[in-house]
Amino acid sequence: MAEIINLRQARKARLRVEKDAKAEDNRIAFGRPKKARTLQERKTAIEVARHEGHKLVGPDSDT
Repeated sequence: MAEIINLRQARKARLRVEKDAKAEDNRIAFGRPKKARTLQERKTAIEVARHEGHKLVGPDSDT
């Protein structure tokens, strides 16, 4: 005897898989939003500036 399936549930499951695949492709193609990228770049720049500001420079240093 054949297995009984609910066609509505099967259709929704198939659409969900297709939608997830498309979403993954879009994540790869478009990445993060511009606001998130610029925020991360600013935070990184501040961290680098703080780190560079705490360097000790001795009298024998060439820089």
